[in-house]
Amino acid sequence: MKIKRMTINKVLTAAVLAALFSAAWGTLPVSAEEAAGGAASLQTPAETALSETSGSASVQPGSPAEQPSAEETDTIDHSAESKPIQNIFLKEGEGRPGTEIPYYNERDLTRREWNEVAKIEKEIRILQRERDKFLKDRAREKEDKEKEFAKAFQGRQKYSIVFDPEDYTKKTMDANGEKVSFRAYEHLVYAEKPYEAEHQMLSVYIPEGYFNGETINGFTAETAPIFMPNGVGGYMPGTIVEPQEDSRHGGANSALYALSNGYVVVSPAIRGRSLNSNGYDTGKAPALIVDYKAAVRFVRHNRNKGRIPAGDTEKIIASGTSAGGALAALLGATGNAKEYEPYLKEQGAAKERDDIFAAMAYCPITNLENADMAYEWMFHDASRYYNVRQAPAKKGPGEVQETASEKLIKSRPHNAPAEGVEGIAISPEEKEISAEMRENFSEYLNSLNLRDSLGNKLTLTPDGNGLFREYIESLYLESAQDAIDSGESLKKIPWLTISHGQAVHMDFSKYIKAVKRLKGIPAFDAFDMSSGENNEFGSFDVPNRHFTRYAMEHSKFVTIPTLEEEKELNKEKAAAYRIATPLEKRHLQKYNLIEQMEKDKLEWSQYMADWQTVRMMNPMRFIGLEGISTAPNWRIRHGALDRDTALAIPAMLALKLKNSGKSVDFKVPWGYGHDGDYDLPDLFAWTDRIAKLKDKTDAILKEEALKKAALKEGASEEQTSREESSKAEKTVPIDETSDTSNKAEASAL
Repeated sequence: MKIKRMTINKVLTAAVLAALFSAAWGTLPVSAEEAAGGAASLQTPAETALSETSGSASVQPGSPAEQPSAEETDTIDHSAESKPIQNIFLKEGEGRPGTEIPYYNERDLTRREWNEVAKIEKEIRILQRERDKFLKDRAREKEDKEKEFAKAFQGRQKYSIVFDPEDYTKKTMDANGEKVSFRAYEHLVYAEKPYEAEHQMLSVYIPEGYFNGETINGFTAETAPIFMPNGVGGYMPGTIVEPQEDSRHGGANSALYALSNGYVVVSPAIRGRSLNSNGYDTGKAPALIVDYKAAVRFVRHNRNKGRIPAGDTEKIIASGTSAGGALAALLGATGNAKEYEPYLKEQGAAKERDDIFAAMAYCPITNLENADMAYEWMFHDASRYYNVRQAPAKKGPGEVQETASEKLIKSRPHNAPAEGVEGIAISPEEKEISAEMRENFSEYLNSLNLRDSLGNKLTLTPDGNGLFREYIESLYLESAQDAIDSGESLKKIPWLTISHGQAVHMDFSKYIKAVKRLKGIPAFDAFDMSSGENNEFGSFDVPNRHFTRYAMEHSKFVTIPTLEEEKELNKEKAAAYRIATPLEKRHLQKYNLIEQMEKDKLEWSQYMADWQTVRMMNPMRFIGLEGISTAPNWRIRHGALDRDTALAIPAMLALKLKNSGKSVDFKVPWGYGHDGDYDLPDLFAWTDRIAKLKDKTDAILKEEALKKAALKEGASEEQTSREESSKAEKTVPIDETSDTSNKAEASAL
């Protein structure tokens, strides 16, 4: 008690001295901000934490403790105190005058109130301990699951990733009337510790002529490009693309066509979303891109060691269609990105670079976290959709049952969503969702700051109009014009206006009615988690998950507030906290903690993929980043009749690449839908051009380097000669008695 009394006396003495000092210098009264700072020091740790999240209490002057005494009122003018504090920056009807916000001082609490505060604070501490224990237990449970997963695969077979140049078979095939002989090195595992060896192997095909010193299509064994097609579709497992004489579009497939043009072909099998081993899913994101990178590293590692007999690893070209096109784009955009390194290391990939020279993407189903918005921006006016995907038979995350209609469109690509002949009507509720997502797309598109070739910023208004829409329309019109120029008649196309042989206008609504909307609302992140993309973003123990916040807010399996609702709720909490009494503040803290504990029980990871995984599957996230080796050459195609994804998706990819200084060949081929490899002569004309241009550039640079080296060597020899002459001049004796000629000679030396 004596120590406490002494402390109080010291505080009072200090306060008196401070008051005298302030009076001497004419100090103004304590401000509201200073008063607030003093009050903040009285907060408990829990109260401080709530203040940081919900807004700190605003302490105002004029509390009972600060009212002047009766004697002071006789000598001090208080006329201004009766007027409310006005903020000239507030608009009419906004905010509250400072004098209307009550001030509460904890020093005025009664004993009963102090007891109540102590009781609630004790309850808060107990709840916090319970929450901490719950979170620790769940973290331990997650860790145990990961250990069980690792244990299930710890004994997986180890493979050699050393290429054997003697292990091959010779084959000869007919490539569009031309005999092509090649050596096939087949089914080579490209990672030391694969999860699914059958789906993590590749085959290498090399033209026989290179073993005889021949030149094919201008390429030699040293300069031949390496063509790496993937067979992925629908994010399902991709098989090795073997050379074939007959393809979907007739004639040799892309692998055989590449061999006939002198390319080395390397095609990997790649894990996909449906793979399951030892009771665990092993092909979920980001498995596909990790495998593709591991295959690139295998090739570069063995070719640089001289084991693979032919191919230029600085001219690797990836190619794919649909999800395979997205995968080719992802490989091209993420060269040497560190995010994938732990996954590559864990499965024993070669320690090499994984950047490539070029990417060829047909109708890429990519940028998935924004693809739903883009789809609604384009297909909002449709009244029906034709996807036959049905909702899960059982209402639970991941329990998907995809059934086929009796009346299906038969020309759909392998693993593409099934299309029915009879459409399904879009409900008024779905229409509202579509309108909201369309508006959200405008916000996303504008954030990209994309520009056309003239430097115009391509933007959209909230209703979906703007320069970006005009740009998309110009792509369709350019496609139509190419068809007209090739002799095709387009007079009966309902959505086109043609004048004097020129395609001058398109009607978006009529276009949508003509080509029909394929997918429902939303197109990719389904509210019932029934899409292939939901399945792709599952984990080793959770089959399907959402990958967008919007779908989570509308999910059929969990209820969460929207971002706007959360902002409004936090605003209301902050306002309530500011005017609460000290006792009420403790109650608010307790309520918020209980609410958070209820949220903790939901375990978001079973409903929502983690942000890093979603990011690793989107090439848009890596283009232009420092430290990333994005491919310098791109060829992107999206058919004029394609509606598996919106044209906006590949268009944004192409624009961002162009804006980042990459060479991009982007077109919308007339008459094609969701398909690829339909223009192999054009494809390989493009790859020939960029590959041979690189060879010429490399030759010029090499010649210049040799010239510089020669000049440097010549300059070095000249310098050496001068130094030797100077040395000789200092060491040769000069006889002053000799004749003039001898003196001149000595002088010259």
